[in-house]
Formats: sequence, C-alpha cells, structure tokens
Amino acid sequence: MKHALLFCGVLACVGALAQTPAPGTPGAPSGASPVVTTASGAQEFRLDNGMPLIVQPDHRAPTAIHMLWVRVGSMDEVGGTTGVAHILEHMMFKGSATLGPGEFSRRVAQLGGQENAFTTRDYTGYYQQIPANRLGDVMALEADRFAHNQWPDEEFRKELEVVKEERRMRTDDQPRAALMEQLHAAAFVASPYHHPVVGWMGDLDSMQPDDARRFYRTWYTPANAAVVVAGDVEPRQVYQLANRIYGQLPAHPLPERKPRVEPEQKGLRRIAFKAPAEQAYVALAFQAPAMRRLQDMGPGDQDALSLLVLSAVLSGYDGARLDRSLTQGPDRVADSASAYASVFGRGPALFMLTGVPAQGKTAGQVEAALRAEVARVAQEGVSPAELARVKAQWAASTIYARDSLQGQASDLGSNWIQGLPLDADDRLLALLQGVTPAQVQSVAARYFGDDRLTVGALLPQPLAAGARPAPSMPGGPLR
Repeated sequence: MKHALLFCGVLACVGALAQTPAPGTPGAPSGASPVVTTASGAQEFRLDNGMPLIVQPDHRAPTAIHMLWVRVGSMDEVGGTTGVAHILEHMMFKGSATLGPGEFSRRVAQLGGQENAFTTRDYTGYYQQIPANRLGDVMALEADRFAHNQWPDEEFRKELEVVKEERRMRTDDQPRAALMEQLHAAAFVASPYHHPVVGWMGDLDSMQPDDARRFYRTWYTPANAAVVVAGDVEPRQVYQLANRIYGQLPAHPLPERKPRVEPEQKGLRRIAFKAPAEQAYVALAFQAPAMRRLQDMGPGDQDALSLLVLSAVLSGYDGARLDRSLTQGPDRVADSASAYASVFGRGPALFMLTGVPAQGKTAGQVEAALRAEVARVAQEGVSPAELARVKAQWAASTIYARDSLQGQASDLGSNWIQGLPLDADDRLLALLQGVTPAQVQSVAARYFGDDRLTVGALLPQPLAAGARPAPSMPGGPLR
C-alpha cells in the first residue's frame, strides 16, 4: 500500500509539471544549477537524494531517449549466483506494486515508445525512446519499477527458463561464443570477469527467486544509479521533472565492494575447445593495463591509450595490417583477423587478437601470424602517415556516432559508470591525437609476451548428419 501511494505521487507530479511555468518565467521554480556542463551542452545535476541526472539537449527531432543506468553487473555477483544481475534485468519487466507482469512494456508502447534493457559485466541499463512530450510518463514508470519492483515466484521460474534458453542459443550452441566464455574463464582467475554475464548453467539451475530479490535490494538504490536523458528537451525543465519523480526516492548505503584484484600472470595459458563447427577459430588474450583516468594520467593509462591506437593500426579499417598480411594474396593464412583493446571497464583489461584459418591452414598458423604482426610493429614501428589515417578515422567515427540519440545517451551513461568525465569522448579524441609512433612501438614490445597470454583455439568436430552450423548470434550486452 505504501508503494502504491508513492507511485500515485509520482504520477501526480507529471500532471503538476504540465502546469509549472518554464524556468525563467514568472512564478517558475529556480531549480538547481548543473554541477558539470560540457562543450556539447550536456549538463549533470544532483537530485535531492543525491542521484545524478545527466541531460544532453538535441533539438533535431521531437523525440527523446530516457535511460536509467545502475552501476551493477555480473562482476558484483557472489559465488553460486552467477547470472543473477541479468535475470534481475528480466524481472524488472515483471511488475511493481501497481503494475502487473508485462504492463510496463504495454504502457511504453501506448505512449508511442520503444524500450529495452541490457546487462554487462560492469552495469545494467534500461531505456525508452519516446516522443519528447511523454518524458514524464516514462520517468514515472521507470521510477516505480526501480523503487518497487515485485513479482510472484512463478513469474521468476518462467523467466528463468527463458534465460536458460537464451544461454543455450547464444553460448552453448555457438562454438565461438562458447570458446570465448572459456577463454575469459582461463584468462581471469580472481577477477569476477572470470564468470559469464549470462551465468553458468549450474548456477541458473539452482537460482531461487530470493537470490534476485536480495540482489535488487542491495544494489538498486539512487546511490548506485543515474538518469540520462538526450533529445528535444531543456535541461532545467528535465531537472525539475526528474527531481519530483526520482529525487524523492529513498536511498540506502551500498555495501563495500571488495577489490578482487587479478594476480599477475606467470606463464602462458592455453585451452583447446572442441565443438561441432565448420571452421577453426583462434583467440589470443593478453593482459593489458586498463584506462582509469583521462586527466592526470599515469603510465598505465598512457599505455592503455597507446594500445587503443595499436588495435586500430592492426585492424581499425579496411586494408589495415592484419587484413593485408593475413587475409590477402596467394599465401594468405586467414579468412578474417582482428584486434581489439578492451581497456575500458570497472575490471581488468585484455588486448585481443582473433582469426579464422583459411582453407588448408591451421589455428596454430594463424596464431603465429597474428603474433608476428605485433612483433613487426615492435621491431619496425609505425609511420606517422599510418597513425594520421587511424586518428582521422577515429575522429570521423566519433562525430558520426553523435547522429544517434541513443549513442549520445549511451556514451554519457557509460562514462558515468566508469567514473570518467561526461566529455570523455572529446578528451579521449584529443589524447589520441597526441599518441606518437614511438609510444605505439613501445607497447607492442612490452605487452605481448607469453607471460601475459591466454590462447584459446576452437577445434572443429564433425557436424551431425544433416545438421547445419548454428546461425551466428549477435554479441554485445545481454538483453
């Protein structure tokens, strides 16, 4: 009953706001001043309960993205409950004191909106894209389920089966995804990045409704979340609205997060994964420094920046080094090859090299060829012209990404999750422009030895008679 009354108050304030004069007009509330303002116009406010609100105005179309970011993901799970962050994301659609299962999505659709959610190792996010004049309505819906999520045990059991099937389709039946899961489990020993976001099947089999409720009560609090809005809105008006809806929610302290530091690797690790598949696949994971700061950068931050540039030199554009050396010409060893520096996040970082052997070639040959390309950079360096091309393409992709409202809101939210400045993308772009050929050559020489390396190889097994390879499932956050 208390929850229902609180939610009615939230809905009432939406109607009240329609009668509230805009800031700057006679009788208008003064509002709070933003604590941060960026060159792009993004503003960060603090609501009355301390919850951050980040607003990015973009008046090109009468629409808006509303996102709720919770700084909790699979890395915050405890033993025996892997996957609980993700299943809780599903359960957030199953009701509150005032809404029944599925009613949240029906309400958003009635408003002319679209919605979804995602879970990663570092965070959980919820979003709605709606006409800008319906922002208050989705805020009220989101605040209600954020503060008062509840559902019957039977709804949990049904949704758990959905998640288990998702695991089968996205991981168990996808040889490359299953290999990558095993690779991360081998590369990380103490870090919770050891566990898959979807959870181990054994943990899902034993998951109980109260596991999700306990996780929800622990982490879903205004002290651990931020609201992000991007679109055809005025920041001060959004602040007034959000403060009436989110700013009145009670907050509770967070438990201490144990560091769970990954120990230094002392030698090469290698796994072989057998699964029915048509082609082999090889992935090399090197422990690397993570990017923690974009101001007052330490040596690790600078090296992480240089590794980002190295990844772009290797495979950041069509015809980059890995493409030219491994996939072209009569002596090619791979059908595809790529590099990726995963240096952002709350946990440890990896530099990944991957490849698919060409017909008649082996995973071992691709592994050797990938390592040879990095060794070539370490020995010969890169040219200023090569770096200039990489930096120009990086700048272009950063600018193009801003055409998307969801892209803008996602960048702001992920920056907040990691404790980076709101304008981290602009700062990162400026820092990348200063990376020198000598810095790229230096990290290529220092971070790719055996003591940092975990190798995973997919060993294809015969397909069952009449069976077809499983279709490739999209990667990225779980939804």
